[in-house]
Amino acid sequence: SNKLDMEVTDSEAETKEKGAEQESIRESDSNILDVSSDSPREKHISIQRQLADLEKLADLNEAEKKPCPLCPEEKFKACYSHKLHRHLQNLHWKISVEFEGYRMCICHLPCRLVKPNVVGDQTFSKMGAHYHCIICSATITRRTDMIGHINRHVNKGETESRFITAPAPKSSHEVLKESDADVQVHPNYSTPQKTDSYFNPKMKLNRQLIFCALAVLCEERTPIECLDAFGATGIMGLQWAKHLRSSVKVTINDCNENSVTMIRENCHLNKMKVIPKTEDDTDEAIEDGEENIGTIEVTKMDANVIMHLRSFDFIHLDPFGTSVNYLDAAFRNVRNLGIVSLTSTDISSLYAKAQHVALRHYGCNIVRTEYYKELAARIVIAAVARAAARCNKGIEVLLAVALEHFVLVVVRVLRGPSPADDSAKKIKYLIHCQWCEERVFQRGSNMVEENPYQQLPCDCHGSMPGKTAVVLGPLWSGALFNTGFLRRMLLETFQYGLEETQPLLKTLICEAECTTSKQFSLHVSTEENKQVATCLVVYSEFTGFIAILCGPGKRKSNEAIRNAAKRPKFENNAEHPAFYYNIHRHSIKGMNMPKLNKFLSYLSKAGYRVSRTHFDPMGVRTNAPLAQFKTILVKYSSPTYAGGQAEGTVHLTEDLQVGDHVQAAVDDKAGDGEMLEDNKSEVTATVTEDCSTPCVAD
Repeated sequence: SNKLDMEVTDSEAETKEKGAEQESIRESDSNILDVSSDSPREKHISIQRQLADLEKLADLNEAEKKPCPLCPEEKFKACYSHKLHRHLQNLHWKISVEFEGYRMCICHLPCRLVKPNVVGDQTFSKMGAHYHCIICSATITRRTDMIGHINRHVNKGETESRFITAPAPKSSHEVLKESDADVQVHPNYSTPQKTDSYFNPKMKLNRQLIFCALAVLCEERTPIECLDAFGATGIMGLQWAKHLRSSVKVTINDCNENSVTMIRENCHLNKMKVIPKTEDDTDEAIEDGEENIGTIEVTKMDANVIMHLRSFDFIHLDPFGTSVNYLDAAFRNVRNLGIVSLTSTDISSLYAKAQHVALRHYGCNIVRTEYYKELAARIVIAAVARAAARCNKGIEVLLAVALEHFVLVVVRVLRGPSPADDSAKKIKYLIHCQWCEERVFQRGSNMVEENPYQQLPCDCHGSMPGKTAVVLGPLWSGALFNTGFLRRMLLETFQYGLEETQPLLKTLICEAECTTSKQFSLHVSTEENKQVATCLVVYSEFTGFIAILCGPGKRKSNEAIRNAAKRPKFENNAEHPAFYYNIHRHSIKGMNMPKLNKFLSYLSKAGYRVSRTHFDPMGVRTNAPLAQFKTILVKYSSPTYAGGQAEGTVHLTEDLQVGDHVQAAVDDKAGDGEMLEDNKSEVTATVTEDCSTPCVAD
């Protein structure tokens, strides 16, 4: 019995020792991953604020080989500082997960063991890459799963981490300036997937165009209630409030809490008063003894919700991607004669690179054509017109711009079923020939046609076998520009010093009028800007006269407006031709084309309307048929030859061309064989005189 008692006590002691060892291991692991403690030293080393903090763990300043602090030696050997810096930046920091100023970098340390792999008689235990949660002690392998794990914590209200004792330093933010507006941005502000406050410097031209449209609307009536539905950093709303002052009541909205916080900080940075106030807001302008420049309302709502709840005069939509999900809410409560502008950045679908996405988002069938940018603008306008018609509203297109990064559309809203019907009638299908790229809008008829190819001006279907044309659309078939509105936008660029936008607006005015003249160029000094627009008439396509402005910011009385409205409407200029032709697409192989400006003058002399287009630098917008376009292009093109040939061949071909024209003229007039022989003899004589080499003469 004594022996049995001794064996029992020994087994109990062994179990106790094993239990103590397991508890010590668990305590050590919990010390590494425990975020419930208040001490900031006990957080895991993979959770850092900046890349510099991660580099301090490796002592990169010393000229010695150092191991990676987040990788075992068998995975990443010790190396010098420059190689270790690239390793930390490109692997651990680049694919980290951000939360409240901290980065959860990927970790390769033996914190999480995966299932062992048995190969023969040997067992290999592989270390798995993982993330350490900033809120709990969980280790998760995939980045997407980690993001979902953090979002679940946020939905439960568990957003505070115990070891975060101080807010993120302000030095991590970068301050950028655009149009006298300062904004704070994160270091990764240009990558929308890695930051909430996305800021794209390439969209500066887009923001300036929208500002000019809002400035023109402020000349018609004040004050204007305007909404920036997707604020991000708030740069656009800050520019509105800073330049237009009391003429606008700016509301900046965003559904992301971090973006709303950034917008409030940027408002205080620009001496703007923010409403509604929060406990964290401090009025820095009053502390410095300065007055607030303006007031901005910052809201945190879904864009559809705020546009359903409130009415606005000016609404701008700039989501990440397509904006079709917000069009119904935008036209629900927008005021009469207000403006809705939208920026679409889903270029892959609009420019026919992802045709199935265009069919899903816009319900439109498209193919890649030479005029694909204008096709994209008409697709967006057709979606806007349908959304407005569902709310018994019509639209008047003021501006449509399609550049490399975005498609911008600015429309005026006209209430009533009649404008809605007129806008809906301008949505048509397009018949496009795939051989010669001729195009024509399908006639608006409910009757089925036996041969729709007859609508095309070309005869490719008769000369080519099979089906040669496709039906694209539905598309907007009306005008893309309002000349009067563009001229007023050009005046605003002179007034506010937006020199980068002036060349584009001048091109748009020429394109809207379909002319190459430069009569619209305005050279206005800063002193004359205050007295611009002595008598300015706002004309709408459907409603005609809207308002008259006299002097700087003054209005005529209501009686004068009524009297002016009774006057007969001035004749509206003919709409610009739809679509354009690329001069390189229709060039003849082996022929040198004329310069583009000279070719425009040749078309103009032939009696056609012609202008350049902003959609394509080598595009020509004209009402000439494609056949006549090619005829004039071939007529003024010269043949190309190799460098080793003599100049006599050029004269030979030119003289033969002249002989052909003379022969055709003689055939039309006389048809006499003797005259033909005389002309041919003259041509051969000129050839022998001009040729310098005997081989060509022979």
